[in-house]
Amino acid sequence: MHTLEPILTEHPFLKGLNHAYIQLITGCARNVRFEPGQFLFREGEEANEFYIIRHGRVVMEIFTPERTAIPIQTVEEGEIIGWSWLIPPYHWHFDAQAVDMVRAIALDGKCLRNKCEEDHDMGYELLKRFAHIMEQRLQAARLQLLDVYHPHSGVAGPSARALKNKKR
Repeated sequence: MHTLEPILTEHPFLKGLNHAYIQLITGCARNVRFEPGQFLFREGEEANEFYIIRHGRVVMEIFTPERTAIPIQTVEEGEIIGWSWLIPPYHWHFDAQAVDMVRAIALDGKCLRNKCEEDHDMGYELLKRFAHIMEQRLQAARLQLLDVYHPHSGVAGPSARALKNKKR
């Protein structure tokens, strides 16, 4: 029987994490697939999972009555999407839609919250890793706003390239 443990162990987000924690996390993981146009989650819904994207792209969007959906960022293979499962009241703050066929590992947030409550050291290790992702997403949103509100200023261009290079 194959488990997701080897994949999770080698993923950059979890790499170097205590093996006992990886085993606990694996117990909360499952493979999922989304077709193009299918939503992984919708704003306002209960947030009970996060995803490690293994194949494909997911666009994160916010909805406004004036402009319909506004793309915030596209998440690709190897990246993590979703941290709302970690922060009360556990509701999504945006939509996430598959751009093309997406294969991912879904990690059950309720399962992980329970395990983090039982082992605060594990919870702290995961929180540190998610804090890094949150910082990256906030920077990307900031750069997106610069592009929208100052498209000809030249301010966003070099900063966007610097962020993209830093990510690699």
